[in-house]
Amino acid sequence: MSRSLLVRAPLKAVTSRSVPFYKKSCLSSSTPLSLSKHHSFQTKSPVNRLEHLQKQFSTTSANMSESNNNFLLSEVFNVKGKVALITGGGSGIGLMATQALAVNGAKVYIVGRTEEKLDNVVKSHGQNIAGEIIPIVADVTQKSEIARLVKEIESREKCLCILINNAGIVGNTQQTEAKTAEEMKKNLFDDESSTFEDWTNTYRTNVPQLFFMTTAFLPLLQKASDTHHGYSGTVINISSISGIVQSSQHHFGYNASKAAAIHLTKLLASEIAENGLKIRVNSIAPGVFPSEMTASESGSDQKSHIEKDKYAKVPARRPGKDQDMAGAVLFTAANQYLNGQTVAVDGGYILHAGA
Repeated sequence: MSRSLLVRAPLKAVTSRSVPFYKKSCLSSSTPLSLSKHHSFQTKSPVNRLEHLQKQFSTTSANMSESNNNFLLSEVFNVKGKVALITGGGSGIGLMATQALAVNGAKVYIVGRTEEKLDNVVKSHGQNIAGEIIPIVADVTQKSEIARLVKEIESREKCLCILINNAGIVGNTQQTEAKTAEEMKKNLFDDESSTFEDWTNTYRTNVPQLFFMTTAFLPLLQKASDTHHGYSGTVINISSISGIVQSSQHHFGYNASKAAAIHLTKLLASEIAENGLKIRVNSIAPGVFPSEMTASESGSDQKSHIEKDKYAKVPARRPGKDQDMAGAVLFTAANQYLNGQTVAVDGGYILHAGA
């Protein structure tokens, strides 16, 4: 498998301002709506009558109390006007996160090493949306590139509200099943693809870049609270349930790196909080989602596909969907009381594999 950076990617209440509530003075309570000769429902089909009733008796945000208004999906998961940066935003889970934020009004910078892939995202998914998707080519495994990236965002924005560290690689796999100690040694030690270099490369991509990206953007993340009153800047590390389950899943190096990413999330969240900064750090641990890592390829729209029956053993009986990840991203980005946590979105994979 290629060692290039790979990617793990609201409903509104029905409202009507044009149809007033019926009052007793204009409609007798003794006259059934469906039987009134002069009522407009008489000429409507059953479906249209239902739609008309829903519109007529729905509550608009203007009529709500402030307390109820705070429970609207558009408020609870509000990312409108927020500035986000997503590494590995060109496909897979990074693209899902990009769409979840941009479609709901955020300005999203997507970062990767392949310009064509990033441009395809803008072309396929960045048109006629409430927010914006902006591509930037950079290699986040290099400190100099990260420093350049910070300067680029500083020159364009007052702050960074959401940083999603998503880029990662899987590394080589080994056969783990064996009947004897000698066979297990042959599979895991003697295998020519099992090298220190493979472990080091996997760890380098999946762990240190989370640390350096987060620490480099701390000043811009802190400014999110100044720009958006009541909002704390947030970092979301895309880890994996591979860092939680007890099985190696045939790649010890990858799973060990993801376990390190999860613990690093706690360390960063703790130290940042101890210093009194208004920046939250959390992790999303996906199960099986379609990506170039799990499906080995993506289409012209940068989307990947996994057959449903391939993961029938998972309690959900399917791989994750774009909407599953979108919900997790919006929740983690918007919830101001979530800090230092890892949210597993896995269809019950951990229940199956054990932790």
